[in-house]
Amino acid sequence: MADLQSIKNRFNIIGNSPALNHALDTAVQVSATDLTVLIVGESGVGKEAFSQIIHSLSTRKHNPFIAVNCGAIPEGTIDSELFGHEKGSFTGAVDSRKGYFETVSGGTIFLDEIGELPLGTQARLLRVLESGEFIRVGSSKVQKTDVRVVAATNRELLEFAQKGRFREDLYYRLSTVPIRVPALRDRKEDIPLLFRKFVVDFSERYKTTSIQLDNNAREILINYPFPGNIRELKNLAEQVSVLSQSNILSVEELRKFLPEKNNASRLPAIANQQSNSSEFANEREILYKLFFDMKKDVTELKKMFLEILQNPSLAGSAAHFTKESLMSDMPVLNTNELQSVNHQPQIIQSYTPSNSQPLIINNDSIHQHQEVEESLNIMDKEKELIIKALKKHRGRRKDASADLGISERTLYRKLKEYDIEDL
Repeated sequence: MADLQSIKNRFNIIGNSPALNHALDTAVQVSATDLTVLIVGESGVGKEAFSQIIHSLSTRKHNPFIAVNCGAIPEGTIDSELFGHEKGSFTGAVDSRKGYFETVSGGTIFLDEIGELPLGTQARLLRVLESGEFIRVGSSKVQKTDVRVVAATNRELLEFAQKGRFREDLYYRLSTVPIRVPALRDRKEDIPLLFRKFVVDFSERYKTTSIQLDNNAREILINYPFPGNIRELKNLAEQVSVLSQSNILSVEELRKFLPEKNNASRLPAIANQQSNSSEFANEREILYKLFFDMKKDVTELKKMFLEILQNPSLAGSAAHFTKESLMSDMPVLNTNELQSVNHQPQIIQSYTPSNSQPLIINNDSIHQHQEVEESLNIMDKEKELIIKALKKHRGRRKDASADLGISERTLYRKLKEYDIEDL
């Protein structure tokens, strides 16, 4: 354990949770070999630190180490980046170029977001892993390399393989030794230690007083899910260090720095409120369902009115709608009171309470209501178009981006922004 603690100190890793210690212990044991390692964990958990540990403790530690983000390189150029190219092999190739597998020979290459590799590049990578051979783009000459591959992903590659988006043989070749880095919510005991370390560092950087948490704020912080993991916690500590008006942070002040979208639905309740949380959740679900059902009934009623106004011969079918089929207090329509749309706006009177006002219906008002039903949010429309393009081209990003009229890099950024899974 002393050796493990020295490694934590050396690579600035904070925490003592069993899951973290197990991952570190696995990394230390496998570092002395040349086995391929697959590091699995959510975004922001510190997967690159594990790759550096593996390289620094290996026999290759004096040779080059390079980290490559596979998701940040466009599909059209990633083969050239990894394996190099010959002069004139494609437009813009004005000279020959060595790829990473050639320049880092004898060292270690860290392939982050390995799940974003195109299928063609996956086949090339599999050949490197199996035989150490590769071919530059535009060349027929086979070259050899001696590179250790450490890969990382925040996806479940086996599920990708079952969907045909990742080579199954490459998955099993990469995961010779899998290391699963725990999410921050699975190592809650480490959250106060990490937060303390971050606020101390930022107070020294910005020449401010170190922030502390009161007991209630500390409980809120520990139980917050942190979807962005350590990266999100570090950002929070920096904001608090710069913007907090008090040296001791209360629950109310801490809430101001937590993402607003998570405050209501993901923030844990104080202890004395937890007993009623399940009852409130059940009542809220019932109310939501009731509102959605009411909205559906009203929408159907609007559609029926529009069809009758556009085609008076359908008026007879309106008699089949009763109070019970819509809402308990919805009046039954009299078919004799539904008249042609070619006349002036008609007043449809039905059995209503004495204090109710007659309902005036005309084409303009109904069309106006129909237009309100449609969302005009630009972001919603953009997300909808991206999903349609991906479905149309069966998940091929290159074709989808061309169809949308945007670059492949922009499409990748939009997928991350809108949290769209590849289709």
